[in-house]
Amino acid sequence: MTSDPVIITAAIVGAERSVEQCAALPITPEQLVDAAVESVEAGASIIHLHVRDEDGQPSQRVDIFSKVTDLIRQRCDAIIQYSTGGAVGTTTQDRIAPLVLAPEMGTLSLGTLNFGEDIFENGHDTIIEIAQGLRLNNVVPEVEIFDLGMMETLERYLAQELIPKKFHVDFVLGVPGGLSGTIENLVTLVGRLPKGQSWSAAGLGRYELPLTLHALAMGGHVRVGLEDNIYYRKGELAKSNAQLIERVVRIAKECDRPIATVEQARQMLLA
Repeated sequence: MTSDPVIITAAIVGAERSVEQCAALPITPEQLVDAAVESVEAGASIIHLHVRDEDGQPSQRVDIFSKVTDLIRQRCDAIIQYSTGGAVGTTTQDRIAPLVLAPEMGTLSLGTLNFGEDIFENGHDTIIEIAQGLRLNNVVPEVEIFDLGMMETLERYLAQELIPKKFHVDFVLGVPGGLSGTIENLVTLVGRLPKGQSWSAAGLGRYELPLTLHALAMGGHVRVGLEDNIYYRKGELAKSNAQLIERVVRIAKECDRPIATVEQARQMLLA
């Protein structure tokens, strides 16, 4: 087991959940900022950011991303990573619009998949347009891998120089329609990575905790938060994003994995 610092990403809100499902879900800009600050104080280095509009609906509006980003930066230091996924059905143009704000990181999903009952569209042209938006604004990609076929795409696109050479990989497992969050699947995916490539694991729902444990043991990094999992344990809703992060910190320390500071995370992923 490695003793390298572990980077924790806080996925504080996504596009699918509602406050009716989880009262702790941050929706307004002020709630998002509070959740981000609490997450950093708990041990997160990266804030994976989605935003909502005035009606609480998922949005890629530049003004909202700008407001939330500015308020977070006023209150704490963190790597802010914009989601370019948006919500299912969001146009590619809208998905990349916030990148003009030049966040330090942004996501790049490498394939279309069934996302529950919906379709998360990431065809070739969409991937290339988002990759170009990241490159144009000097944003480091977090490549999101939902199944093994996307690893094949990553290898092919790297060989063809279609995506930036510097990137981080996040394995998002447990989406109905993608790879489930089994340990065997995580080991297979990590085994396909180039030597020395940084990676993290994000397990949805019941897969969050077991994938966290194994990512820590395998030398990887971890993403947790209410976007991925609204439960602390079976039948018990999480009280906050910070509560989920605090558990990772406790486990990591027992595994002799120190928690990366924001500056350490920058050196590891962005330098």
